[in-house]
Amino acid sequence: MHATHIVLLQSDPNVATMLSSSLRNSFNGVHLANSMDDLRHVAAKHQPSAIILDLEAASLSEVEELKRQFHGTRIVCNHRVADEEMWTRTLTAGADDFCPSNDVRAILSAATPAQEKSRMMVA
Repeated sequence: MHATHIVLLQSDPNVATMLSSSLRNSFNGVHLANSMDDLRHVAAKHQPSAIILDLEAASLSEVEELKRQFHGTRIVCNHRVADEEMWTRTLTAGADDFCPSNDVRAILSAATPAQEKSRMMVA
């Protein structure tokens, strides 16, 4: 696996802990941000392959801004009460995917770069 990092910004510390521990096996670095400003700083420093962003911690305009600022980074949004309307609005804002906060498998799949998925399927 290449040196892949992800950055998490979650409103619920329990979800942040669950995701962080679940994703550590699949990424070289899992970094927790405390705010949008912190997320931008950590992402600029580590150049993550993905940002996992709780929509209770950020607005859709911030999703758009992150996609412009980190255009090569996958933006995976999550929310505790994800629904189809929210999914549509989130993807329209530029997110690469949108998942329920408790669906670790979907979040992992959405955050994994395509080349890593190909390698996993070959292995």
